Amino acid sequence: MIKPKKLNLGDKIAIVSLSWGGIGDKDLIHKYYIAKERLEKEFGLEVITMPNALKGIEFIYNHPELRAKDLLDAFMNNSIKAVFCSIGGDDSIRLLPYINYDILKNNPKIFMGYSDTTISHFMLNKAGLVSFYGPSVMAEFGEYVKMFDYTKSAVKNILFENVKGYEVKSSEYWSNDFVSWKEENINVQKKLIKEEHGYEVLSGSGIIKGKLLGGCLDVFPMMLETEIWPNKDEWKDKIMLLETSEDQMSPECLLCYMRNLGVQGILNNIKGIVVGKPKDEKYYEEYKEMYLRLLKEFNCENLPIIYNINIGHAFGMGILPLGIEYEINLDNKTIKFNESATID
Repeated sequence: MIKPKKLNLGDKIAIVSLSWGGIGDKDLIHKYYIAKERLEKEFGLEVITMPNALKGIEFIYNHPELRAKDLLDAFMNNSIKAVFCSIGGDDSIRLLPYINYDILKNNPKIFMGYSDTTISHFMLNKAGLVSFYGPSVMAEFGEYVKMFDYTKSAVKNILFENVKGYEVKSSEYWSNDFVSWKEENINVQKKLIKEEHGYEVLSGSGIIKGKLLGGCLDVFPMMLETEIWPNKDEWKDKIMLLETSEDQMSPECLLCYMRNLGVQGILNNIKGIVVGKPKDEKYYEEYKEMYLRLLKEFNCENLPIIYNINIGHAFGMGILPLGIEYEINLDNKTIKFNESATID
């Protein structure tokens, strides 16, 4: 996999809206300004906003071709060192007819987002690029009062440094607090809860190694039978990343989605599964039961699963680079990068 250059102080980063265009709407654009100021002052980056990113929900919805153009233009611009997604949504799949994979492959740079951005991560995987499953501009960089310390630390450590041997530790705190995205709430900070579970091993033992691939499980059905969905051989020896969205799918739905991966033969080809903390810890125990039931159904009860990782829709979230090799010690409950995600 091709790795991008790491970030340095003063680098330009581009903001794109590839799915939902809420960041440009008048009632929400204050989140953009919070994030822009934070990226510039706290991370020392120069923010470039692509031409269509702030044109609002309706425009963004009606013009998938311009969303794709913004992405490709950002990659072709040699002065831009990273591309950050404004937010997720449910509509990135309509970019596929407009994507030039050679442009992506020939212009590697840091690309980051989560949720529906899973689609774009699989685009980059097809192009042979490492990408970064992590915070969005609107939600995490635009957090009211302050950015969550765990997330801020992940950005500085993983995007700005050589991270070979880096250990992804469980966050000491999380939150299920909901603060409505209204400008009147800009001084309202989320309440934090002490983490009680840490990482949990649902199955397997010993040490596994493999390259990470995956994202938001809610998005997987949209990719099936498309050019970006890997066949079972392309999943061979991968570690699968799975997390679930704010829609909080039922445990029964989760099982059905996972059964699809089973009948594709994917579960029998991968090295293990890394599962994100469920949003607000809803269905926390029920999801565990479904994963174990799944393994029994497909006769892969020894397939390693490590659970409750701070990624995706969990608050707060870290960053997991996709396309690099990880080492997961199931006995010690540790997750490490076996290689750096970037080059100097």
